[in-house]
Amino acid sequence: MHIPVLKDEVLEALKIKEGGIYVDLTLGGGGHSRLILDALKKGTFLGFDQDLDAIKRGQLLKEGTEVTVHLIHANFVDFKTHLEALNIDKIDGVLMDLGVSSFQLDEAERGFSYRFDGPLDMRMDATQSLSASTIVNTYDEKTLKEILYLYGEERFAPQIVRAIIKQRNLKPIESTLELVDVIKSALPMKKLSLKGHPAKQTFQALRMAVNEEMKVLKNTLDTLIPFLNVKGRLVVISFHSLEDRLVKNAMKAASTIHHPAGLVSMPDHVADFQVMTKKPVLPTVYETEINPRSKSAKMRVLERIKAEL
Repeated sequence: MHIPVLKDEVLEALKIKEGGIYVDLTLGGGGHSRLILDALKKGTFLGFDQDLDAIKRGQLLKEGTEVTVHLIHANFVDFKTHLEALNIDKIDGVLMDLGVSSFQLDEAERGFSYRFDGPLDMRMDATQSLSASTIVNTYDEKTLKEILYLYGEERFAPQIVRAIIKQRNLKPIESTLELVDVIKSALPMKKLSLKGHPAKQTFQALRMAVNEEMKVLKNTLDTLIPFLNVKGRLVVISFHSLEDRLVKNAMKAASTIHHPAGLVSMPDHVADFQVMTKKPVLPTVYETEINPRSKSAKMRVLERIKAEL
């Protein structure tokens, strides 16, 4: 079941104005998009997703609304091309929910879940060639360890990678539960007895590597922020410390004036942007109880406060 994370907080952060132009770069199950459309009433809405199934489900959003709705099958890093094709050069608000869609997690055949048996896939865009199977069965030991350390913060990465290589030398690892068994075989009983699934961090790391999530996020933020209108807001929900740090740094850079070295006096002006969240907005205890997937969510908000010169 799809439950949008921080839904009230997202609406408050976006400050939606009727007749504006709003973008959901992570359409997913459409939960946030529906809230935006209901608040917008009239105007323009663009929903992006690289998962074609999400675009197909999103067609329902066009029903019962006076908002002009564009649903675009594309990675959000390509948003600029599609906005320009629609003659849109400024937007009033944009949302990025960087979590994996509940539909993707719950569909075994997509290969994202360590709870269901399915092909070792993890591609958000099913048309791309690189899959988790390719990484697990062909990448060298050093690269695999780097992926698990960097994206999964998995302290047992060396043991897990050795077990993967040992198994794939006998037979390729082809399914999600095959990989789960390999991971479990590499971990000490103390780790296996802890709360939480022992394969969670490895699966997260592989998913991020397959979809180049950090590279795509950085490139998108760098291009996206200048598209905001005055009083326009960027709202980002992240679920991983690396993602949150990248978002925090991008917003900080946009809201900081960089003066030339050796300047004697500081010019009396402010940056074009302002960070609206000194600390990330977190889900309430109640929300984490009804939607456990929201536990690691962190939301940050940036606003354009003046026009470009």
